[in-house]
Amino acid sequence: MTSKRAGLMLALTASVISGFAVFTNAYGVKAFGDATVYTTAKNLVAAVVLGVLLLAVRPGHAGNLRPHGSAQWAGLAAVAVIGGSVPFILFFKGLATTSAANAAFIQKSLVIWVALLAVPLLRERMGGRHALAVAALLSGLVLLGGPHGLRITSGVVMIFAATLMWAVETIIAKRLLASLSPLTVGTARMGAGVAILIGYTLATTRWSALTAIGWHQWSWAIATGMILAAYVAAWLAALARTGAIDVTALLVPAALITALLQTGVQGKALAPQWPGLAVLAAGAAAMTLAVLRDRAAPAEAR
Repeated sequence: MTSKRAGLMLALTASVISGFAVFTNAYGVKAFGDATVYTTAKNLVAAVVLGVLLLAVRPGHAGNLRPHGSAQWAGLAAVAVIGGSVPFILFFKGLATTSAANAAFIQKSLVIWVALLAVPLLRERMGGRHALAVAALLSGLVLLGGPHGLRITSGVVMIFAATLMWAVETIIAKRLLASLSPLTVGTARMGAGVAILIGYTLATTRWSALTAIGWHQWSWAIATGMILAAYVAAWLAALARTGAIDVTALLVPAALITALLQTGVQGKALAPQWPGLAVLAAGAAAMTLAVLRDRAAPAEAR
């Protein structure tokens, strides 16, 4: 399997994991009651899982595991701040005052901002097939309910700011992955990021809220933290193998998985969502074909 085809499969895997994550996070945050404490706990679990995996990998079996030079260290620090900590705080605080549909639409618009940055900074191409596929994906999100009655509020601004930070993080991570292992980047993102989250939580939340976390809450943090670790690992592994635009676009169909879980587990009616889900599926198929055709194109035609 070629590197780009492997990247495509990993991106689709990350999308499936993301769909599960959105569904389970709804239960996890309810178990905690405090979104900041919940986010800190599950991110801590993810950081531990990725750290253990990094320690278990032998040098030479997963690329360059150790960062070298100030530029790489600065890049990892940036990923931790604008990827693994601050945007999580902004997103969950914004979600408290914004509808889930609008929040999902704003966050999934990430592909637009990644494309605007990746074309000039990473020299990636945005061909006609890619543009049509992205348009179909975003149209599917609109049909699923977002944006609906979207107004400029503090919550919307926070979610949008988080989305822009994740777009910048994607570009920085893509550059780092040219010479560093995805496990190294992922561990730095979640490890240093959760250290910032813990500091923020201690500064803004009563100590009793942290010490009162019981086994029921930790069970949710462990479950969702492991899902988050799997997502980060798959996402970065995909990003190391194929374009940032391709990977980000293929994360959008995660809404398909979430909708199916809501139907199967919660009994939510699927019929009203069929148009949006069908367009999302078509967009995902179109993006997959666009990536494969781009891979198969002769070098001189690229």
